[in-house]
Amino acid sequence: MLIKRLATDRPDGPDGLLPARRKWMAQCLKAGAGTVVLTLAGTQIARGAGIVAVRVWPAEDYTRVTIESDAPLAAVHQMVRNPDRLVVDVDGLDLSPTLRELVAKVTPNDPYIQSVRVGQNRPRVVRLVFDLKEDVTPQVFTLAPIGNYRNRLVFDLYPVNPPDPLWKLVRETEDKQRRYAEAAPPLADGTAAAGAGGLGSAAIAGAQGAGEEDAIGALVRRFDEKGPAGTTAPPPLPPMAAARPRPAPVPAPERAPSAPAAPPPMAQANIPAERPLKMRRLLTVAIDPGHGGEDPGAIGAAGSREKDVVLQIASRLRAKIDAQPNMRAMMTRDADFFVPLNVRVQKARRVQADLFVSIHADAFLSPEARGASVFALSERGASSSAARWLANKENSADLIGGANMSNKDAQVARVLLDLSTTAQINDSLQLGKSVLGEIGGVNRLHKGSVEQAAFAVLKAPDIPSILVETAFISNPEEERKLNDDSHQEQLANAILRGIRNYFARNPPLSKNPSV
Repeated sequence: MLIKRLATDRPDGPDGLLPARRKWMAQCLKAGAGTVVLTLAGTQIARGAGIVAVRVWPAEDYTRVTIESDAPLAAVHQMVRNPDRLVVDVDGLDLSPTLRELVAKVTPNDPYIQSVRVGQNRPRVVRLVFDLKEDVTPQVFTLAPIGNYRNRLVFDLYPVNPPDPLWKLVRETEDKQRRYAEAAPPLADGTAAAGAGGLGSAAIAGAQGAGEEDAIGALVRRFDEKGPAGTTAPPPLPPMAAARPRPAPVPAPERAPSAPAAPPPMAQANIPAERPLKMRRLLTVAIDPGHGGEDPGAIGAAGSREKDVVLQIASRLRAKIDAQPNMRAMMTRDADFFVPLNVRVQKARRVQADLFVSIHADAFLSPEARGASVFALSERGASSSAARWLANKENSADLIGGANMSNKDAQVARVLLDLSTTAQINDSLQLGKSVLGEIGGVNRLHKGSVEQAAFAVLKAPDIPSILVETAFISNPEEERKLNDDSHQEQLANAILRGIRNYFARNPPLSKNPSV
């Protein structure tokens, strides 16, 4: 039955099977059902590639399926419609129990794969049929051995209409503005009542300027006016521009001004709001949890994975930033999946982030190494040999995580992101100093000053960007602390204080009002 079902998934149907395929099927059927079962569940023969592991990484951005083998694999794929399926024929392979594990690894919460079927299509050719929940744009490519990985055959299933981080932030901003509007009703002059601003809110509000409107807030209003049916595509990514000199810092006033203005509650259908409030621009922080998916990052002696602990810390930081009335956060990944380095930067630029904070947990050959560090970009080489070594290690994430290097758009993006600027680096150093000072109150510092190196993820020319190494996960004591909820909270609070202190001393630039 399985053979017949797989055969019908061919684009030309069962009648278009090759003569050799027909002969092989006839032999199997003639031998009896027991032979068919033996063929499907049998072990691999010596001449075929051996399957080391199969992995599935579901995420909203895309779902990745990886087949790791002890020899290179070749595959051809084709999309089949009505219903949507991705059919992949892998050459030089015989079905094995390890490969059959792929069926159970597809979970119900996968956004794009409904199920997967695996069978021996013909001698030394295994067929995979991915039953899809919606149309996808597949990318199928191979990765050479690197690190602990051997040969990898990768299937990346991207949605035809990929999720836009800007629209996601728009929806979150809309909800946040509504909550604050309900908590702080408008005053007689049309402004919102003051809210709890938290640490440094007065200085930050003064730095923002009373008349500056939130660019994304304006997009929210256009969304409200048009409604879902009239919604247009988000505006394109702004052109790459050199960072401009910042205005002089604005000292914190003695008396706290009102919190950022919030819009009125959503009007009823066909009843326009009498006087819509102007939303002040919220400060946007891009949070980048390092590694993810195929790339575990550093691994501690107790087995802790860097990608897991930094995602936990980043999630705590995001919640704290979103709790501030004048700030909002965007995470480059909010689950366990791989994001190429250039895409992390593109996401930050897409939402016109004011800051970019990449969170990591360092590792070294010696378990005695310990302490937190903060890094900024360098145009003139690394500030130390250790910084250079770390940058090279972090920049290899695309190779370990499995970036599709044949993607020409990604290659162009990497070239554009090399346009780093002196102004961006200077701002990044100030941000790094502010964050480092706060982290020093939570954890021992590996070095008391901000270090610099050519980190690829810090190369957005228009966003101050830092990389925070929260600790050495290779140090047993620090590995234990990184897994402690209380310590993660302290780290998130320290980074938030550093960000707020930086904003208080460095007024953010105005953003393009059309976005």
